[in-house]
Order: sequence, then C-alpha cells, then structure tokens
Amino acid sequence: MAKKDKHVSETPATAWLRERGIAFTEHPYDYVEHGGTAESARQLGIDEHAVLKTLVMQNEKGEPLIVLMHGDRQVSTKNLARAIGAKSVEPCTPEAAQRASGYQLGGTSPFGLRKAMPVYVEATALALPRIHINGG
Repeated sequence: MAKKDKHVSETPATAWLRERGIAFTEHPYDYVEHGGTAESARQLGIDEHAVLKTLVMQNEKGEPLIVLMHGDRQVSTKNLARAIGAKSVEPCTPEAAQRASGYQLGGTSPFGLRKAMPVYVEATALALPRIHINGG
C-alpha cells in the first residue's frame, strides 16, 4: 500500500516565507512529545546536525531573542551572552516563549514571529549545504 502524502497546512512561518518569495521545501513529520530534533531527524532520515533547533531565550532585561543551534549541540549561554554583549542569557519559560514567538513549545520557527526579536545563528550552521528548520 502506498504511503499517503501528509497534509501540510499554512503556518505563520510558511506564510511569512511565501510573502517574501523565499524558496523552501516542506518536510512534514509526526510530532512526538519531547522528541525534539533527534526525532524529526530520525523520521526524515537526515543528520540531526543539519536540523536547527529554534530556541527562545532572554537577556538579563527579560528581552526575548531567538537562537538557532544544531540539533545535536547545546548552547553555551555564557558564551552567547559574551558574543551579543549581554550580561546574561537564559532560556525563556515555555509561557514567555509562546507569548513572544506565537508558537507552541516544540513547534517554534524563526519565521513569522509574533514579536520582532533578534535572531542569532550558530556560524557553523551557515556552512552546511542544506539546513532544516521548524516551520511551525
């Protein structure tokens, strides 16, 4: 029996990309609670290093920011704070992250955010030939 194509619905991220004429391809997968990038990489048959997680963090003033990091790596908040000139950086609470981004935990995209905020990308991710980012 042939596998049915999964329905892909429009999200704020895909709408934002389409409005700007930015080319992208969609790769739907089944959401698994607490599965993260390891689960999406497994289902899509891709290297987790090429799957970028979208993290909503905040500086010492409580101002939110987005960090894009390889799925198989952790963010050093100390190094990040130093690099962006902040005193400190920490993850937002899930409620604060949802309020700022407009996305539910596990489905955050750096595109189509509810609130404009700076986006920081791990430099080594930009050297990859192809990356996969959550589309909401």
